[in-house]
Amino acid sequence: MSDERASPAITFDDFLKVDIRVGTIVAAEPFPQAKKPAFKLTIDFGPDIGVKRSSAQITVHYALEELVGRQVAAVVNFPPRQIGPFMSQVLTLGFPDENGAVVLISPSVKVPDGGRLF
Repeated sequence: MSDERASPAITFDDFLKVDIRVGTIVAAEPFPQAKKPAFKLTIDFGPDIGVKRSSAQITVHYALEELVGRQVAAVVNFPPRQIGPFMSQVLTLGFPDENGAVVLISPSVKVPDGGRLF
């Protein structure tokens, strides 16, 4: 259970500024240079957005071999962020479990890559 309070209210237009899309992981690699345990993900967001890369601290609940083919949600309109020698282009989204480890957000049914969260 989180002890964080809800963030201040925002407008619907504020929400629309955050572009959250679904994509399919097409490659997952170890990222030993990361300060915290992480994987390097390559995610296909469909023809309009294309293939993007992300560093994700998801090593507790996921093995590399089970990630390929999985759909995930990510913020696709943040500026790229340098993480060690790796350029992360999108922010892969998840929720913390009871110990703070990341649990990925995925649709319960396969949907077309590039679909926007609403």
